[in-house]
Amino acid sequence: MMRFAKDKSPLYRYLEQDKANTPDELDNTQEIRSHALSPMAKIWQIVAMIPPGKVSSYGKIADFAGLPGRARYVSRALKLAPEHLSLPWHRVLNSQGKISFEKHSASFQEQMELLRLEGVMVNCGKVNLSECEWQPDMATLVMSIPF
Repeated sequence: MMRFAKDKSPLYRYLEQDKANTPDELDNTQEIRSHALSPMAKIWQIVAMIPPGKVSSYGKIADFAGLPGRARYVSRALKLAPEHLSLPWHRVLNSQGKISFEKHSASFQEQMELLRLEGVMVNCGKVNLSECEWQPDMATLVMSIPF
C-alpha cells in the first residue's frame, strides 16, 4: 500500500495549502466539506497510487474515487493537475486498454514509451488489461483516501 509522507509529498502539501486557505467563519456543513478531499484531489491521489508496471482505466479511477460514470471527469482532472504533483498520467488508459491520444501524436508516442520503460507491453497503442491492470484491494483505497 502506498502512503504519502506527510512532510514530503507534493500532493499532501498542495492539499494542506488548500485547507490553510479556508476561512474560519464557516458553518458546520462547509467545515465538514473542507476536511474531505475534492473530487479532483481524490482522483489525483488514486492515480498517484498506481504502481509502475500497472495501468488503470479512466472509468475504474472514477469508480475508486466514488464518481461512477465520470470517466471524462478523470481525464479532465489529469489535464488540470498541477505539474508539480508529477502524477503518473501515462498509467491511465481507456476502458479497452488503449491509449486515448490520437495515434502518431507526440502525446501518444510519449505515453507508449513511458509505459514500455516500466515494462508494460504495448502493442499498437493497446495494453492487455488482464495482465497489467492495477487491482487495489478495498482496504488500500479506504485507508489511503480521506473520503
